[in-house]
Amino acid sequence: MALSIPLSLSAQQFTRQDSLRGSITPERAWWDLQKYELAVQVFPETQKISGKNTVTFTALQKGKVLQIDLQPPMTIDRVLFEGKELDYTSEGNAHFLQLPSPIKKGKRAQCTIFFSGAPRVARRAPWDGGFTWETDSNGKPFIATANQGIGASIWWPNKDHPYDEPDEGVSMAITVPQELVAVGNGRLRKMSYTETTQTFEWEVVNPINNYGVNINVGDYVHFTETYEGEQGSLLMDYWVLRDNKEKAKDQFKQAPMMMEAFEHWFGPYPFYEDSFKLVEVPYLGMEHQSSVTYGNQYMNGYLGSDLSGTGWGMKFDFIIIHEAGHEWFANNITNSDVADMWLHEGFTAYSENLYLDYHFGKEASAAYVIGTRQRIANDRPIIGTYGVNKEGSSDMYYKGANILHTLRQLIEDDEKWRRMLRGLNKTFYHQTVSSEDVENYLSKQSGIDLTEFWQQYLRTTKIPTLEYQVNGDELKFRYTNIVDGFDMPVIVRLNGTETWIYPTSAWKTQPWKATIESVEVKEDFYVLPKPLK
Repeated sequence: MALSIPLSLSAQQFTRQDSLRGSITPERAWWDLQKYELAVQVFPETQKISGKNTVTFTALQKGKVLQIDLQPPMTIDRVLFEGKELDYTSEGNAHFLQLPSPIKKGKRAQCTIFFSGAPRVARRAPWDGGFTWETDSNGKPFIATANQGIGASIWWPNKDHPYDEPDEGVSMAITVPQELVAVGNGRLRKMSYTETTQTFEWEVVNPINNYGVNINVGDYVHFTETYEGEQGSLLMDYWVLRDNKEKAKDQFKQAPMMMEAFEHWFGPYPFYEDSFKLVEVPYLGMEHQSSVTYGNQYMNGYLGSDLSGTGWGMKFDFIIIHEAGHEWFANNITNSDVADMWLHEGFTAYSENLYLDYHFGKEASAAYVIGTRQRIANDRPIIGTYGVNKEGSSDMYYKGANILHTLRQLIEDDEKWRRMLRGLNKTFYHQTVSSEDVENYLSKQSGIDLTEFWQQYLRTTKIPTLEYQVNGDELKFRYTNIVDGFDMPVIVRLNGTETWIYPTSAWKTQPWKATIESVEVKEDFYVLPKPLK
């Protein structure tokens, strides 16, 4: 468990609300989530919802006040504990439930929060978050949630911090008008009807991150297949708008191809018990656990474009591959503070490269990931600020991917690299972790002291510059723009022949077997070559 962070203004002028959201407050620290039982009714005509969430928890120590988060304009209507109504106080998005008496360490308990309102409308989902209320081409409601970043508490009450996931998962009962279908996470357990509504009951049995919980409502049709994977038969479900079924049957052939590649590189799909599904939504897509949402318009690339500029990005549907890659990195391994969001986005951007590696070869994958460097801004470090719900730079995507591609070169043995990635998912299976946890694991498994490597690439905006000059049959070189102690070896091609060199901040000289006519720094290393006269 992470340390609590004082609720005070920092030098960067974060607010108390930032700290209430982003830190493990005393009112969060004493209790451990076990399960959410969420019931929600969706009213398309008024763009409102109402429902309740029963929170089951275990006391890690004696405690009396629980922090539950829910953002305006959603409101808490009442709270029940052991059949009695609870008092609570509110401070912005944080609500403090006052139990009648302290709960003893080890006791399991429940409280039920009733809520209602018109949840925030997402202006540009999935980036700004909230509900999307659209209609399909036939005029029927087409509704979805996406709330990474802004938080799940934008529409339902929960413990809105990534460090604590419900150990026993979440159940979801979603009630919608009778002509519509509601798709949630996990497996569909039950359907029930009234004269005007349908209720779809979904269940997730594994731990799940809050932002991975989602609701999707539309005139859906359903088809399915079974994938024979590393842990047996995996149900793969597809829910798409009625008019798009044939397009989906063709485009979603990439889903088992994704599963084959990622089980090879990362280990077994982490949620066999909850199945895997793709669900069409009215926005681009999102990595909701066991309920990956899809809106890439049934095209390869990113809405039909190649983010790498190499052509290789058109060999796969970006949303199917990227968002499903998050099942391993975001959903299986989850950051314990959003400052370490690179663990989600860097590894998953890198998964695009490994998908290409598996199906199209190593040269294709290298060209793709190197091509994405054009998108790196180096505006600020990719690790953010801890304790205040502050992510780092969006460079976490493709700088993160290139950091990992560089590390693969240092490992040299591709099979060892694969074992490390699979071991990462096994070691931290269904856990919340810090960047430091992952850094230490990879350092240990690689047998390389990567202390300065991580410091350089994750915590600064400096890209190592390799200065070099040629003097006959000698190559003189050094690093600049580095942190103290950075000494990453790189491969250079001298007259077309590859050789390792070992730069530091001090000038070094390496003799060659002939007059050096050409020098190239191998592009797989994320360094900036700088020839000197």
